[in-house]
Parts: sequence; C-alpha cells; structure tokens
Amino acid sequence: MPLDLDTARTIIANTRESGRASGFQPLTVVVLDAGAHVVAVEREDGSSNKRFEIAFAKANGALAFGIGSRALMARAETFPSFVAGATSAIGGALIPVPGGVLVRDADAQIIGAVGISGDNSDNDEAAGIVGNPAHLGGRYGP
Repeated sequence: MPLDLDTARTIIANTRESGRASGFQPLTVVVLDAGAHVVAVEREDGSSNKRFEIAFAKANGALAFGIGSRALMARAETFPSFVAGATSAIGGALIPVPGGVLVRDADAQIIGAVGISGDNSDNDEAAGIVGNPAHLGGRYGP
C-alpha cells in the first residue's frame, strides 16, 4: 500500500495534536513517500525559519538508511565518517537526530517517513510516534 495523501494528512493532524497536547513548541511536519517525495507538509504558526528543511532532512535520512533518525544518530556517533560521507552522497539532506520516523504498512514494509521539527529532537520524535494513524494498520515508529 503506498502512502497516500489522506494518510499523510492524518499523520500530520495526529502529530500536530500530539504536540499541542504535550505543550510542545510549534511544529513543522513533513511526510515523504518511500521514494522521498513530499506527500504533505504543514508548518504551524510560529514554527521558526528553516524547519521544513530540517524536518525533510530527518525523514529523508531515515528513508536513506531504512532506520529511524534516532538509530541514525547512534550510527553517526559510532561511524561519523560514514554518516558524513552518506550525507554528502545524498546532497546534504540528512540530519541524524530524533524526529525522523519511518512509516510501515501492515507487512512491515517501509512506505514512507515523517520528519518533525520545532521543539527539541526528543519531543519532535515523540509527537511523530504518538501521531500514529490507527487506520494505517502497520507499524509507525523510530
């Protein structure tokens, strides 16, 4: 099942609601399909400059490695030269900190990723994980 616009909008709505309920700073949420194409994006009022680029790079990095950006951060700490090289190879759109969350279908296949930026990275990731759309029927997490 590809990640469609309705699912992307649900992910964004749930992520934003989670952030508001937790008292987080205004968020920017970017949803990418498995090919790293932008499906949907929303920037909350007050979300600071360049949050789109940061959220995109978190999601894009998760897709490039096939792991959430928290796990990518651990890899960057262990193999910094490899992650630096990979960042260069994909045009710089990789930020190895929490907030890039893979979206999987019911068969655990990666169908996209969501990138969140606006609060601290742990909170960005938490909002994305809680934003899991129940109807997706799959896993959604770091």
